[in-house]
Amino acid sequence: MNKNDRMRMMAELPVHEVLIRMSLPMMISFFIQAMYNIVDSMFVARISERALTAVSLAFPMQMIVTAIAVGTATGVSAVWSKAMGMGDRARASAAIRTMTGMSLMFTALFVALGLCASRPLFGLQTDAADIAEMGTVYLTINWVFSVGSIFSKYYERLLVSAGRSTLSMAAMASGAVFNLIFDPLLIFGIGPFPEMGIAGAAIATVGGQIFSALVAIALNMHYNEAVRRDMLRPAFHPEAAVEIMRVGLPSIITSGLSSLTSFFINQILLDYSTTATAVYGVWLKLQNFCYMPTFGLNNGMVPILAYNYGTGRMDRVKQTMKLALCGCAALMGALMVLFELIPGAILTMFSAGEQMRQIGMVCLRACVVSLPFGAVSMILSTSMQALDHSRFAMLINMLRQCVLIVASFAVLSAVTHSAYLIWLAVPFTEIVTFLVSLVLMRRMRADLNM
Repeated sequence: MNKNDRMRMMAELPVHEVLIRMSLPMMISFFIQAMYNIVDSMFVARISERALTAVSLAFPMQMIVTAIAVGTATGVSAVWSKAMGMGDRARASAAIRTMTGMSLMFTALFVALGLCASRPLFGLQTDAADIAEMGTVYLTINWVFSVGSIFSKYYERLLVSAGRSTLSMAAMASGAVFNLIFDPLLIFGIGPFPEMGIAGAAIATVGGQIFSALVAIALNMHYNEAVRRDMLRPAFHPEAAVEIMRVGLPSIITSGLSSLTSFFINQILLDYSTTATAVYGVWLKLQNFCYMPTFGLNNGMVPILAYNYGTGRMDRVKQTMKLALCGCAALMGALMVLFELIPGAILTMFSAGEQMRQIGMVCLRACVVSLPFGAVSMILSTSMQALDHSRFAMLINMLRQCVLIVASFAVLSAVTHSAYLIWLAVPFTEIVTFLVSLVLMRRMRADLNM
């Protein structure tokens, strides 16, 4: 798809058709990508419940890499699409080159953190030497080799921004398939592979991410003429960096706060048992899996919103938001019903013992109620980012992923002292955030005369 074809698609095709073209491949690929963490946890749980606890404690810190990568990639997607909509090729080029330079800097940062900070961070979380040791190994490998996670998100997003969502799906899927194949081989030492335990799970994950990044680079080089000459020429243009971060920083900050939030919640749950922490880790990964359709809609929606906002087509902006909201609400409602019906089967996939099943059944049935409310809040927040209302998006995300959730867990723990009632914190947080999102959306529509 050349520049003119892409502009014609964004400006002329029916909105529902553009949204499907842009989002459906991303939804499928995000579903596949979610298998990274799901598969890790399923196989790690077969080692022991304590190994699953170690991975659960590492997960919030592991997701900091994803938060930075996805946030900055979202920023460059919006800036590049808006610049192309305005016909400003120089501005679009500066965004691509700056993103490459920023990705290299982020990679260097996580190499340093992996080598220096992994063990002290686990020492802060638990006194159990075996859990701390397994978690340190898992987190160190994920951080030191974060280059695959960072660059795969960036190059996959470039494909989406250029109207090549199907190719982005292929790049994501390639990494997930790599992980699915090598996880059991490296964890349990099947065939010629050594038995590496939890280190094998981490190596399979980062190997899949690196493979996905290489595939995405190759696809951009061969099929994405709009960015080919810029993507491998790192630079740093301060104005472009500011634009990218203005869109992406709210997502990065709030996702980073979400990781910190999970850290604090894990400390609350450790007062009950390591099993409660393992259950929470399972829920986070299932929640992440369930939200993949919403992530796909978000990724497909941002270029459409940004492009039509740049060209002044507010009618198409409104249509895009309406369709995305209806689609995600329907999908999350269906998933909520499904997960309410089969919590026992889900826990069986994670080799749950009796105590884990008792806590996990209550946790899943309470938490899945939050899915439709959380998904709508995410769509509204992303729309605000793409339409120059990032401050509203930041407020929503801070309430949802930090302030309300931590306060709810802390209060319920202090009041009930129950490892069962404490899970009501999740649906309470999402419902309150949903109501706040609706109020802020009304204010944004008034600002934009929508």
